[in-house]
Amino acid sequence: MIKRAIVIIMDSVGVGALPDSDKYGDVGVNTLNNIAKNHEGFNIPNLKKLGIGNIEGTGAVGGEKSAFGAYARMAEVSSGKDTTIGHWELTGIHTFEPFNTYPEGFPPEVVEAFEEAVGRNIICNKPASGTAVIEELGEEHMETGKPIVYTSADSVFQIAAHEDIIPLEELYRMCEAARNICTGKHSVARVIARPFTGQPGSFERTSNRRDYSVSPPSDTLLDYIKSAGKDVIAVGKIVDIFNGQGITEDIHTKSNMDGVDQTIRYIKSQNEGIIMTNLVDFDAKYGHRRNATGYAKALEEFDERIPEILAAMSEDDVVFFTADHGNDPTYKGTDHTREYVPLIVYGKGIQPNVDMGTRKSFADMAATIADMLGVEYGGNGESFYSSIKR
Repeated sequence: MIKRAIVIIMDSVGVGALPDSDKYGDVGVNTLNNIAKNHEGFNIPNLKKLGIGNIEGTGAVGGEKSAFGAYARMAEVSSGKDTTIGHWELTGIHTFEPFNTYPEGFPPEVVEAFEEAVGRNIICNKPASGTAVIEELGEEHMETGKPIVYTSADSVFQIAAHEDIIPLEELYRMCEAARNICTGKHSVARVIARPFTGQPGSFERTSNRRDYSVSPPSDTLLDYIKSAGKDVIAVGKIVDIFNGQGITEDIHTKSNMDGVDQTIRYIKSQNEGIIMTNLVDFDAKYGHRRNATGYAKALEEFDERIPEILAAMSEDDVVFFTADHGNDPTYKGTDHTREYVPLIVYGKGIQPNVDMGTRKSFADMAATIADMLGVEYGGNGESFYSSIKR
């Protein structure tokens, strides 16, 4: 009997364009494969041994004849390519009405309500790259105290503020105010606090980011596991993405490596149910910034930690490595890319070297985990546990 699932979401590590990706402006995208093709000497030996290079679309990574894990790629059923929709589908929810986006910035009724709520006027109000916008407007923000409000191609209301100008607690209160305003007609998937430090010419975003999401519209895998009396441990921004719903314990993290450290700590502790971790640096630091070299190095750095993760596991643990969307750093623009995501499953109770092909939905992972844990489940997806069980 499997007692615990460990889910590690390699944020934005997609493995190839979905059939409808052109409708999202994404043609020929493939985050992992394009990184491998464009970075000489790229080496992720532990993920390769687990089977990531055997997944369709990852030929540049290199396959493994006798992979340790079972592997597949998963298609996204939901409409969109953002963090919230991706995570919801991974836990059993299909979303067919995409969230609002604001390519022209937020309308006056939203801006005016926000300014009244926080007692400050804003600057910016347009789609922008987070690092570019603080370079452009950071000095004005410091001089005026006006928060930088911006969006992107995703459904987000982002607030950037220097930690010395607007203290973190005030920034978080601003986000809570925005979350209350951005509902109904003007609902957005996430309100995001984007604090930064430094001086003009050398600003740097900090790890004190917070995401304020809408709650899932129905129960997710996390709710079903919690209802069964088991632990649901959220590492990184997972608790924010689900607005705390279905979670019994959580911890925010400062970096990918901190996320790995906290995950290993929880694996070694006494708990039963699910540990779900999001490693956001791949997406936030490298994908959006179109830094293919940095992305490659971050993947290699994570790969080096995988033996520690596997060594910490017990015989009744199963680990899943996957992603929530793509963010091809070799592609134009700065936005997510609509892609298949990888799935690697490993544990003492899992058959090695099983190719599960292409799964029809991210939600297949949720159905499988519920099946493994013996938890009653009412979400979407089709369990593949019987095909990989020893």
